[in-house]
Amino acid sequence: MDADTSCFETSEILATFLASTPVLSESWRLCHLANTNSPRSFLMESIGNVCYVAFSGIQDVFGSDPNCEGLVPLDASLFAPLHRYGEGEEVIMVHAGMLNLFLSICDSPNFQTQMSIMERAKSLVITGHSLGGTAASLLAICLLCQSLLSSSQPSILCLTFGSPLLGNETLHRVILRERWAGNFCHFTSKNDIMPRLLLAPVASFTPQVQILLDFWRLSMTCPHFGQLACQLNDEIKSSIFRFVLSHLEALVQVEGLERSPFWPMGSYVFCSQRGAICVDNAVSVIKMMHLLLVVSSPNCSIEDHLNYGDYVGAVSVQFSKARNFPQSKIPDSSYEAGVALALESLEITPEAPVAIMGQDCLKMARRMGRTPNLNCANLAIRLSKITPYRSEIEWYKACYDEADHQMGYYDSFKMRGASKRDSRINMNRHKLAGFWNNVIHMLENNLLPHDLPRRGKWVNAAHFYKLLVEPLDIAEYYRTGMHHVRGHYRKHGRERRYEIFDKWWNDRRLGEEGSKRSKFASLTQDSCFWAKVEEARELIDSIRCESDMMTRATIWSKINEFERDARKLIESKEVSKDVLKKNSSYSLWVEEWRELKSQMQHFPHQFPSLLDG
Repeated sequence: MDADTSCFETSEILATFLASTPVLSESWRLCHLANTNSPRSFLMESIGNVCYVAFSGIQDVFGSDPNCEGLVPLDASLFAPLHRYGEGEEVIMVHAGMLNLFLSICDSPNFQTQMSIMERAKSLVITGHSLGGTAASLLAICLLCQSLLSSSQPSILCLTFGSPLLGNETLHRVILRERWAGNFCHFTSKNDIMPRLLLAPVASFTPQVQILLDFWRLSMTCPHFGQLACQLNDEIKSSIFRFVLSHLEALVQVEGLERSPFWPMGSYVFCSQRGAICVDNAVSVIKMMHLLLVVSSPNCSIEDHLNYGDYVGAVSVQFSKARNFPQSKIPDSSYEAGVALALESLEITPEAPVAIMGQDCLKMARRMGRTPNLNCANLAIRLSKITPYRSEIEWYKACYDEADHQMGYYDSFKMRGASKRDSRINMNRHKLAGFWNNVIHMLENNLLPHDLPRRGKWVNAAHFYKLLVEPLDIAEYYRTGMHHVRGHYRKHGRERRYEIFDKWWNDRRLGEEGSKRSKFASLTQDSCFWAKVEEARELIDSIRCESDMMTRATIWSKINEFERDARKLIESKEVSKDVLKKNSSYSLWVEEWRELKSQMQHFPHQFPSLLDG
């Protein structure tokens, strides 16, 4: 029965919310008002406890660089929290023109004045039609990034109408990873070509696309003006339609989506005069865009971009009506009936040529397997089963912390031999890594509850694992000489799971004050402490053989900084007692550092600036 859980659960909740509240209709009303009264800008209005920000669809974005090659890295200053992930991941990229549009709006005095109001709002709906939808999406991402850095968590919903795609697959993955997919809903007409436009290399079609954009801009300002734009004739409409459709057909082939420079993010509500369906699987979104365009026409694909007011009204009406489905054609399976009804809401009948494609597309979007809560319960059982592995490592640490050689468990593991005990601990280290990597994989693929990183049990378990086991990972990294091959651990060897667990812990403790310790911690609270010790030991070796005075001064400054930080940890008892063992790497470093400073005293004329520190 687990596999048969409703695949429309998320879609039904979102669709019901939009159709049964004023959010959808108010958002479109303000978008239409922005198109008419605030071209190339935005307007803001508070309705009850909700603050609405609506961006006009009349914008200059495409211009000379409308194609996929216009992707540029997302601005690091405004979106800093999204740039903290580990090495090896592709850069977050967005369309250059759309990013420039957003930044130009942000720089305007009017926006700066209104920004403080937005930040204080408890509920914020950010909306935009056409190109204004991309500005709305970027503002939503910007505010969500700010929420990561503060204790306040405003309710943010980004609702767009006929918006083009914004960024690459990395942006799509990061939105999922941050659990923000539910904050973005893109209302998309079944025929509208604008959301599909950037799935084709439109650079080669720039003149025709510019004529199309001019037609839309004039029509948004005043419908009669659009009729005067006679340059957009049937031939141009047909050529744009065929061009986009042909590239969509190539894109939806097996492995074709990997070549797509733009990816959907969030949920897509595909609408028609009969109703709407909601899809949140990126691959299914692109395939749905394709099959709906197959049954469209050049005129509809262009005119529909201007008809969202009609569709908003239709969705609201359909919410209060029961759909008529021929009794003789109702499938036996309730799941198949649900798929058929979903397609019928987009005016795709079971007899339509694309019906089978539509069914496959919706089935692809189906959430397979157990529900997130059931997965979490099963994972909790597995967590209890791996506890003995963790306990063995705790026992290993306790044994070596009290051993006669006065080294502690970090150095003991780094210098280990081939004993069964050491091999078993190393095996446990790998088993625990596999478990926690699987937790992150399931979380990032929406297989676990979205709030798991905020649940105390999981945050504490992950944090304890990191403090206990990461020193062993560091020991193994330096034991095998990987720092000579790849560079030091912190920049080139740290596993992404530890960075993620850092974020879980820091988010949980935001705003809390730590209590003062009366005795040393059982585990050093900086899990990268030993990596810093290894770097500091190398710095001492470097300064001894460095002849350039400027470089030597820089190294000296870094050593002093580490010494201050280490002393602060020790004074606050944030380290485990193994750090202070007589023959630990840290104690040996302290001796080396003391000896080096003593040697420097004999050459004051050569190192005046160093001895000042």
